[in-house]
Amino acid sequence: MLILIVVLTFASLTLGVMSLYWLFGRTTTTVEARLDVVDPSLVTIENSPLTTMSRAAQPINRMVPISAVEAAKLEKQLLHAGYTSPDAAVAYRAIQLLSFATLPTIVVIFCFTMSWSFNTTLIWGIFAAAVGFYIPRVILKRKIAGRKQRITWALADALDLMVIAVEAGLGLNAALNRVGEEMKDLHPDMHKELELVNLEIRVGRSREEALRNLTERTGVDDIRSFVALLIQADRFGSSIAKAVRVFADSLRTKRRQRAEQASAKAALKLLIPLTAFLFPVIVVTILAPSALNLYDLLLK
Repeated sequence: MLILIVVLTFASLTLGVMSLYWLFGRTTTTVEARLDVVDPSLVTIENSPLTTMSRAAQPINRMVPISAVEAAKLEKQLLHAGYTSPDAAVAYRAIQLLSFATLPTIVVIFCFTMSWSFNTTLIWGIFAAAVGFYIPRVILKRKIAGRKQRITWALADALDLMVIAVEAGLGLNAALNRVGEEMKDLHPDMHKELELVNLEIRVGRSREEALRNLTERTGVDDIRSFVALLIQADRFGSSIAKAVRVFADSLRTKRRQRAEQASAKAALKLLIPLTAFLFPVIVVTILAPSALNLYDLLLK
């Protein structure tokens, strides 16, 4: 028991010291010194928190590597959550491993101070390790679901603005740029994605490739259908305004159907709290006086 606590404490202290060294004690390289002379903003980008965290996580990821398939899957999930930095996967992996090591250490130390048995401490330590490993995954899935929902809600407004822009005489690229600017305050997630599309088109990528990258970054089915519609309309030379208007109408019908479905499910979901909390209170309130009178009658 004591040996296990000493080992876990030593591991936690080692990881903490390594993290502090990589965060604050790392010397400035020649490249960073030259960047500082040329443009200080470049060093600011280089020393961003995500980049610094990824550097601190490199030794940990070397000790516990993951396969190429899992790495590709993780990068795709991080893209769906809105993390487009190339260092996001390394930072996420470091957070997951640190949580996996730190949480059971805290639990084991707590069990030792409470003088619990070795078996109980071992069980709680294993449970804490599993919780620490899966907490980052749960948080990531919730962020993915929330971002997809926000993009889905923003798509209908974006389509309406695009119809107006295209019918006003703007081209598709100019319409995408205009819609992205108009949605900056109301829907920042959609604004960011459309801005990335416009940047990819400006640097020389084809419009079809930029739109397909949009579907890969978001992972939203409605976005995938909309991108396929734009690609087909652009390829066959049909009216983009008419195609977008028809798709916007179908999307609003789909949103109304989803709202009706959610309202129908709400009535069924309310049965569980009503049955568990409200009905017992009503039964006790109605039957309590009769039960008390019956109890007094039986005692007499």
